[in-house]
Amino acid sequence: MHNKVARRNFLQRIAAGSGAFALTGSATRAAAEDKYLTSAKLDNFNLYYEIHGDGPAVVFAHGAGGTHMSWWQQVPVVSQKYRCITIDHRTFGYSRDVEDGPGRRAFVGDLKGLLDQLGIQKTALVGQSMGGSTVLGFASAHPDRVSALIMSDTTGGYSNQEIADLRRKLAPGAASIDRAFAPDFSKREPARAFLYREISALTTAANPPAGQQQAQQTSPAPSTDIAPVLAKKIPVLFIVGEQDQLIPPPIIEAMHKTMTGSQLVKVPGAGHSVYFEKPDDYNRIVLDFLQKHAAA
Repeated sequence: MHNKVARRNFLQRIAAGSGAFALTGSATRAAAEDKYLTSAKLDNFNLYYEIHGDGPAVVFAHGAGGTHMSWWQQVPVVSQKYRCITIDHRTFGYSRDVEDGPGRRAFVGDLKGLLDQLGIQKTALVGQSMGGSTVLGFASAHPDRVSALIMSDTTGGYSNQEIADLRRKLAPGAASIDRAFAPDFSKREPARAFLYREISALTTAANPPAGQQQAQQTSPAPSTDIAPVLAKKIPVLFIVGEQDQLIPPPIIEAMHKTMTGSQLVKVPGAGHSVYFEKPDDYNRIVLDFLQKHAAA
């Protein structure tokens, strides 16, 4: 219990320092944090998650540089109107995979198992970078259970010839923390850049870079099937930083064009981590979209 209280107090302090409590009183914000990390037993694997707030469900799926804690600037704000579920993907944070486990291949099934246990039949989904594959994959497999889909700096595992060509042309370098931000972010926001690195370091040793993982696979992962998402007309929003060095805006623009009816917002002054670099802008964009589309 002491560790849980200390962790809760730590989260409240960093959120208060970030200005994340600015929209309403700090006492109300603190109440939203007053729930603890727990786990769902999925066969022989424990998936760790947190729930904050009440209202329509919204799941936040972090990227390869994160954990459930990555959303510390979103949860205190979004949880005022929505039931926010943040997860540690399998092999990230507290969610240590079983020996010889499936790793990332189980992300979609893990999310379904968690929602089933929580009794959540329909939810909005927010995916950052790697987490986009989780949420788009889930929406593809279970379109009836998704009220809205927000894709942050991600194609969600989908590709076509145009996107593949743009990736080769615009983003040939390996992924790294230094490229996770706008080029000047670390100088402008040294405290936030430091915190991002600390969160990322929690699971870096257990998760090799994406390029290394792909090299270990015998064949590339198949492209996510977007047809069920389009057929169901799930509302889709793409958010991309104008200075994204990992998945530059033209790639997201191509993805937006492919997903007929989707919306696209480009955020000035942000790189690959809009949610972390420009949280006020990100929260406003997300809340506006959820207000229009998330199921009550």
